[in-house]
Amino acid sequence: MILDYKEIDDLNRYKVMSDTVVPRPIAWIVTEDNGVINAAPFSYFIPISSNPATLIVSIGKKDSGEPKDTLANILKHKKATICFVNKDNVEEVKKCSIALAKDESEIDKFEIEVQKVLEDYPAMVSSSQTALFCEFYGKIELPGETTPIILEIKKQFIEDNRLDEKFHIYVDNVGRCGAYFKAMVDL
Repeated sequence: MILDYKEIDDLNRYKVMSDTVVPRPIAWIVTEDNGVINAAPFSYFIPISSNPATLIVSIGKKDSGEPKDTLANILKHKKATICFVNKDNVEEVKKCSIALAKDESEIDKFEIEVQKVLEDYPAMVSSSQTALFCEFYGKIELPGETTPIILEIKKQFIEDNRLDEKFHIYVDNVGRCGAYFKAMVDL
């Protein structure tokens, strides 16, 4: 079977692509605006370079057509904290997929504990074993409903005893395998 992407609508193209490029990490992208902490789950991102240390994330629009809060906050404040999901907090990230108003916080609504690790960046989800502190690097202009942005990783939090002397990290991150969540250690 050959799928012609020109003949597939946006939603089904997304499903085919996201079910094919697996596993993908699942993480909260935490941003802040006017004192409201936004913690949105994402699995549509991937590293693109180690020098500069960058990753790319595609962010869709709200049903109204305006940018999602994550995108609006990153473009306004130029900062984001990416908190990786692990087997102990996967249920919390599922709750955060519910769309909330801009002035509502997933952190408050779902009572997710956060900690301010670095003063210049949004808080991180306390139960994450690793988190990336990122700054806006650039935006890619593409037609369609998503906006790909490049984030530069400036600093990283890693729980004690999860980094060995050869810089290998041992975390229990959860990945997306098509429509399912899977612990990366089970792969």
